[in-house]
Amino acid sequence: MKVSTVVRLGAALAAGVSLAVVGLAAIAQAETPAPLKIGVLAGLSGVYADVAQGQVEAMQLAVEDVGGKVLGRPIEVVSADHQNKPDVAAGIARKWYDEGVKMISGIDTSSVGLAVRKVAQEKGQIDLNVGSASADLTGPACSATGAHWVYDTYALAHVTGSAVVKNGGDTWFFITADYAFGKSMEDETTKIIKAAGGKVLGGVKHPLSTQDFSSYILQAQASKAKIVGLANAGMDTVNAIKQAAEFGVVKGGQRVAALLIFESDVQSLGLPVAQGLVLTTAFYWDLNDETRAWTKRFRAKKDKLPNLTTAGVYSATLHYLKAVQAAGTDDPKAVMAKMREMPINDMMTKNGKLRADGRVIRDMYLFQVKSPAESKGKDDIYKLLATVPGDQAYRPLEDGHCPLIKS
Repeated sequence: MKVSTVVRLGAALAAGVSLAVVGLAAIAQAETPAPLKIGVLAGLSGVYADVAQGQVEAMQLAVEDVGGKVLGRPIEVVSADHQNKPDVAAGIARKWYDEGVKMISGIDTSSVGLAVRKVAQEKGQIDLNVGSASADLTGPACSATGAHWVYDTYALAHVTGSAVVKNGGDTWFFITADYAFGKSMEDETTKIIKAAGGKVLGGVKHPLSTQDFSSYILQAQASKAKIVGLANAGMDTVNAIKQAAEFGVVKGGQRVAALLIFESDVQSLGLPVAQGLVLTTAFYWDLNDETRAWTKRFRAKKDKLPNLTTAGVYSATLHYLKAVQAAGTDDPKAVMAKMREMPINDMMTKNGKLRADGRVIRDMYLFQVKSPAESKGKDDIYKLLATVPGDQAYRPLEDGHCPLIKS
C-alpha cells in the first residue's frame, strides 16, 4: 500500500471518528432539557446593599428544596445588581426575558420595581416583587403575571402607624426619601394619622443616599411634633436615626418612628440607639423552631441575619417552582393561575393566598427593638408585640384600583 493511500485512509478514519463524536454530542445535547432560568435582580450595591445581600443564596435554597430540577429540567439562577437605577433595572430585565429567563424576583427599590413591572407586562413574563414597598404594584400598576410578595406601604403604615398613634403619637413630622417609596409611605401613614384624629405638622424630602440629615432633623425638632416619622429605608434610615440621637431628639421628648427598618439597620445602629423602635415585618429569624432551622441553613451559605426580603425571595421562588411543577409548563399565565390556586406554605407563610391583584395575603408582625438589658446576644434584637392577620394588614382588594379587578 502506498504511503499516500495510508494517509488518505487515516484521514478518513479520523474524520469518521470526529463525526461520530459530534453525533454523540448532538444526541446528548438533544436529550438534555434546557434549564429553567430564574433570576434575582437586586440592589447589591449602594444604599440598600445590606438589605439585599443574601437574596441570591435564598433563591438557591429554594432550588435545592425542589431537588434542583422541575419538570425534569435543571434550574439555573442568574443575578445582577440594578444599582437602584430604574433604567438599569429595566434594561437587565428586558435582556433576561429575551434570553429566556422565566421569573425575576428581589427587585428592591420602588422606582425600580415599577420599571421592571412595565417590562414584565410588555413581555408577558413573571415578576415576583419582594423588595419594593410601593402599594401601587397591586394598585394602578398591578399585573396578571406579577405579584407583590412580602410587604407594602399600606401594611407598614397600618401596622406600625396605627400602633404609634394608639400609643399617643398623634402629631407627626415626616422626613421622607424623595422617590416613589417615600411618597407612598408618607401618604399611607398620613391617612392613618388623620383617620385617628391626629395631625401632620409638616415634612421635608431628602435625596436618596443622603449623608447629612442635620437640617431635616432641626426642622423636625422645630415642629414640636411628638413623632418624627422616617419614610425612608436602608442606610438613609440608619443615618437619620444616628443623627437624631446626636441632636437629642428623643431626649428632647420626641419619638422616632422608622416605618421600614431591617435587622441589618438595627445591628448597625446598636441596641443603645435603636432600643424601643416599633416596626412591622413579615419574618423574624427567631420567631419559632421552623424559622430558626431555616436561618441555620441560610447562614451556612451567607453568614448574616436574614430579613423579610431574604426570606421573601425564598418563599416566592419555592411557590413559583411548585406551581411550574403542578402546571406541567413554564407558561407564565398557566403558572400564575396555579400560584393563585395553591396555598402558600413555607417557613414564613402559613396558608397564604396570592390574590387576583397580585397581593400575597399573610400574617404580619409588630415587633419592638429590645433594650441591651433584654437581649441575650447580638442577634437577639426583637420582641413580638402583636400578630396582625393578613386580611387586616393589607389593603382591601376593592380599594386598590387595580385594572384587573372589575368594580
